[in-house]
Amino acid sequence: MQRDLFVDLLTWKNSPDRKPLVLQGARQVGKTYLLKEFGKKEYHDCLYLNFERNSELAQFFTAKLEPTKIIENLSLYFEQKIQSHSTLLIFDEIQECPCALNSLKYFCEEAPNFHIAAAGSLLGVKLAHTAGFPVGKVNFLNLHPLSFYEFLDAINKNGLRSYLSQINTATPLLEPFHTELLELLKKYMIIGGMPAAVANYAAHRDLIQIREIQDDILKAYNLDFAKHAPQNEIMRISQVWQSIPRQLAKDNNKFIFSVIREGARAREYEIALQWLCEAGLIIKSHNLTKPVLPLPAYGDTNAFKVFMLDTGLLSAMSNVPLKLVASDNQLFADEFKGAITENYVAQVLNSIGKPLYYWTSAATAEVDFIVEDGGDIHPLEVKSGISQRKKSLIEYDKKYQPKILFRASAMNLKHDGKICNLPLYLCAEFAKFV
Repeated sequence: MQRDLFVDLLTWKNSPDRKPLVLQGARQVGKTYLLKEFGKKEYHDCLYLNFERNSELAQFFTAKLEPTKIIENLSLYFEQKIQSHSTLLIFDEIQECPCALNSLKYFCEEAPNFHIAAAGSLLGVKLAHTAGFPVGKVNFLNLHPLSFYEFLDAINKNGLRSYLSQINTATPLLEPFHTELLELLKKYMIIGGMPAAVANYAAHRDLIQIREIQDDILKAYNLDFAKHAPQNEIMRISQVWQSIPRQLAKDNNKFIFSVIREGARAREYEIALQWLCEAGLIIKSHNLTKPVLPLPAYGDTNAFKVFMLDTGLLSAMSNVPLKLVASDNQLFADEFKGAITENYVAQVLNSIGKPLYYWTSAATAEVDFIVEDGGDIHPLEVKSGISQRKKSLIEYDKKYQPKILFRASAMNLKHDGKICNLPLYLCAEFAKFV
């Protein structure tokens, strides 16, 4: 399955300043598959180490962490010559072996010619709590669920993806293309971007099988809570996770602790929320007290929304009826309060490296996303259907006079005065239309 991050891996491989790579991402987003494919296509050979499946491997990292000795011992153990210029070493589930994680520092300093890529299902959690991790001694990349563009590639709609990538002016798309893209986007919102779900859909076009795959992934996540989370936080992590569909279904989807359980308080669930963020399972969006740079300085840590990493998993947790994919407009209808649509946009912005913020003005207006790009701040309102309501954008414009106002919806691409009507499938490309 083709992934856009492959290009970044090539850049890493060919960089004169290359360091050991840490590939982060939630469980089952395809990290292992991508690294193995990269090793197969771009190297003479590849040596794969899984520290969870083979606990013996940790013994090679218990003595003094000398890269040359580690390489020598691994070559002997696997009966495979490890060449610095032509072998990719993959350290998978590296969070299970802290000494292997720390060895990356010494490979960077003493043996930089070796190509090492590390990954792990809960690596984000481990890195956040590992004292003395070699900051500055590794390169980082993040792998997310497949984007809508990658989904188009996977289902052999490469021509449509190419067509989208060539759009650079706010001119309406030909209506047949716009209609087809909306239909495909509806499917994507239900299927999501988890590789197993997308691959199954590409092969069988059976949404019932997709839902079974999604349910299995959700079960695996719950098992991770029990296996890897702090014992005293397991219940709270599970409660937060299970509450997300209810949080997003509210008219005002600000995260409310009483939705988890009656009488719940923020301080009880801070660690649980942080664990889910570090595991890559949720994305937080903070309310801005004022949309001015630098945005992090004006984020309200006590007022936030929580989105899931994948719309497909959200649809499965919410039991969204699969028949809606065949409906003309129900998936985008207001009765669903835009929960899946807004989560989709959050997922898009997160995947292109944009921290999430939103803006409110008392109880009179709310702009779903405030995005910084190139030193400019852009308001982005999300509409689940073809609504042309723009009250919140108008109020924002009166207060802050941005260059442009974005409204993402099921409408075709066009300018409406200062407002750019951005089709939902083009959200990742918003910077082209400033």
